Parts: sequence; C-alpha cells; structure tokens
Amino acid sequence: MPHIMEILGKTKVVVKDGKVVEVGEPQITWCPLWNKVSGVEDITNDMARQNMEQRIKEFGMFTPQRRFDLGVFASFGISEILMSALRRGLIDSTVTVCDGAGTVITSNPDLVQGMSAQISGLVETEPIPEVIDAIHNMGGSILDPETARIDQAAGFTMAVEQGHRRIAVSVVDVASALRVRAIEAGEGARAGTEAILMAAHLTGIDPEDTQKLLKLVDVVTGCASGNIRKLVKPLIQVGTAIPLFGLTDQGKALLIERAKEIESPLLVHTIDLPVLPEDKQPKPLKD
Repeated sequence: MPHIMEILGKTKVVVKDGKVVEVGEPQITWCPLWNKVSGVEDITNDMARQNMEQRIKEFGMFTPQRRFDLGVFASFGISEILMSALRRGLIDSTVTVCDGAGTVITSNPDLVQGMSAQISGLVETEPIPEVIDAIHNMGGSILDPETARIDQAAGFTMAVEQGHRRIAVSVVDVASALRVRAIEAGEGARAGTEAILMAAHLTGIDPEDTQKLLKLVDVVTGCASGNIRKLVKPLIQVGTAIPLFGLTDQGKALLIERAKEIESPLLVHTIDLPVLPEDKQPKPLKD
C-alpha cells in the first residue's frame, strides 16, 4: 500500500518506497501561507512534487529516516497549539496522525510537534517499523501498528482506556467528529472525559457539512474553504489569510494559551469576527 498525502492546494501526492510516484492537480492556485514562506506565486502539480520530495529529503517523511526534531512551522498551527496545550496542562493527551504509523496517542508535546509540523492532509499510510519504534520511544501509542490505519474515533477510545480525560483529537471530516462526540457522550464513557476537537484540511467542504462541523468542533482552520468563512461565528480568530477560529470556550482557551508562548509581539483587539481581507485569501476559495 502506498502513502497518500494532500499538500499545497490539496494536491494529491502518492509516495512509495521513498519516491513520489503520482501527483494530482491542485484545487487552488495561490496560498498566502506558502507565498509568505517560500515566495510561491502559482501552485502547480510540479510544485507539489518538488515540495514533497523536499519533505522526504529533509525530514525523512514516509521513510525509516523520519525525523521528529522539527521546530515550529506556523505560530498558530494545529500541532503548535496542541504542543502548547500539553505543556501548559490544558489537555493531557492528543490523538493525531503520522506517516508510517497512522493514528497516534501521546502526551509528549515534542512528539506532537515532531509528527505533525510538516503533515497537511494524510489520507493513508503504511507501517514503517522504524517510525513506529521511534514514536514508542518518545511516549506515543499507535492505534494499529500492523496496518497504520487512520481512525480518530478509535484513537479517542484508546486514549480514554489509557486513563486520559482531556483529550484533543484532530479531525478532517464530519463523520469522524460525530463518532468522537458519540463516544464522549455514550454510556460507556468515563465520568469527566472530554474531547476537544481540532478540525483542519477542509478545503472544498460543502455547506451542509460545514454547518454540521461547526457545531461539533472547538477549533477549525479556514484552509481555502469559502463555506467556513461564510458560516463561521468564532469567539476568537488568529490570522487573517489562513485563519484559525476558536468556536467554544475550550477552543478559545487553547488559542490564548498558545499565544502566551509566541515570542513576537501580538495585537489583541475586540472586533466583529471573522476578519477576512479579500487580498489575503487563498485563490480560488472552494465551496
């Protein structure tokens, strides 16, 4: 089974044996984040290929040489928020994903950042023994080491069984969010167990699913979604180009705690949200 990840405008990239073997077409042509980071003006499938090859070369993605000493990539990325939340005691465990391992449960902030800093939308992956061993050695638990499957609801159940109570879970669709909330509210749930849902990789989400998702999650990224921008009613927003929205008190608290670890100056201001300068949004926004 190959590894499949969506990057740079949600471009599908397939990797096998450490080599890029297939690249799809990007859904957007201009991303303000990548433009700021690398000066990229036009996202193409060749650009996506080069970017994935760079991640493989520099970080060992999808290979036994996978690195987990990655630093901060985005001030308010999902992985950075989870890293800070673990450090500062707002949550006691996370359920995220990693290439070569699938769904991973951990309370190690450095591992969360190391796994997720360079992952955008991991669609599927296959087990890489060296990656699984490295995650275990850093205090991570893999949901299914035999298949490296991605199942965030099952990962949440595993975290609960390990005794964790405030568990942040990354999700990329409504179905996963619904399953986690059902487990959280179910008769078998342990008293005091709380799921904090972090939704990302949502370019192209339709209006109906957008409305459902916004009622289920605590933090959501705007990605290149026009529907999220139209329908979101946040308590807090960070960023204006690829904005991140806190929708609940829990989500608001996580973003504020992350802000405490940002070394550069911050502007805190009360204003009607969302704030979305037209010239800073990805192009085209996908509905």
